[in-house]
Amino acid sequence: MSTLEKYQIIERSIITTYRKRLWSKFTKAIKEYRLIEEGDCICCCISGGKDSFIMAKLFMELQKHTHINFSVKYLVMNPGYNQENLQKIKDNLQLLNIPAVIQETNIFDVAFGMQKNACYICAKMRRGALYNLAQNMGCNKIALGHHYDDVIETTLMNMLWSGSFQTMLPKLKSQNYQNMQLIRPLYLIREKDIIAFCEAHDLKFLRCACKFTLEVQQQKEESKSQRYQTKKLIESLLKTNPNIEKNIFKSASNVNIDQILGYKKDGKLVNYLDTYDN
Repeated sequence: MSTLEKYQIIERSIITTYRKRLWSKFTKAIKEYRLIEEGDCICCCISGGKDSFIMAKLFMELQKHTHINFSVKYLVMNPGYNQENLQKIKDNLQLLNIPAVIQETNIFDVAFGMQKNACYICAKMRRGALYNLAQNMGCNKIALGHHYDDVIETTLMNMLWSGSFQTMLPKLKSQNYQNMQLIRPLYLIREKDIIAFCEAHDLKFLRCACKFTLEVQQQKEESKSQRYQTKKLIESLLKTNPNIEKNIFKSASNVNIDQILGYKKDGKLVNYLDTYDN
């Protein structure tokens, strides 16, 4: 099979074989959360992993079928990938015919030159770089590839490890970049369906592209990570309650203010006793 034939099969399957699992949920999230508006210029941020690549293909398909007048620019922000990983990204861009711009940065070198909180600093720098690059490209929104499973895991992680109830929102206004927003169009898509799509077409994407993290080290640390433990907890709960994932997701939009001890509004803590006698 030629590369062109493979590409055509991959592209066609998005709205045929995987219509219900990927395409319909992608368009539903966009409509339900009003992620795209007339005149938007969206920066589709491609990290090199499966989620962001599938998001890029969904955006390309959307532009063929939607009546909304908007544009998309595809960006790979290179924080300092090694040559093997960078080449893999380039090969996948070519295979999937994604017209992405690759912007070089030295974020890995700067962040890991710090003695403390290197991973936190790296993540913060990468997000800031995406906003800055997108703004310079004339975009007013950046799109990230977080999916349904990321949402429920983050919600549960915040409760168990941070002692707070907050979730990963489908869109956010930037506090530091004027008139910029972050959107998550894969918000309703299950990770297992993304994996099934990739496996069906034998697509290979990056897993961990941090050049400071060897695969063996990653496997050793994985069992200790909060996200890994949260995944396993959800898996165990599913054995006795098949609605666990749906209920975690739904809980973030079903908060009863009258039955909680307190909440934060605009950074200010409101205690339920403050309004108890009213």
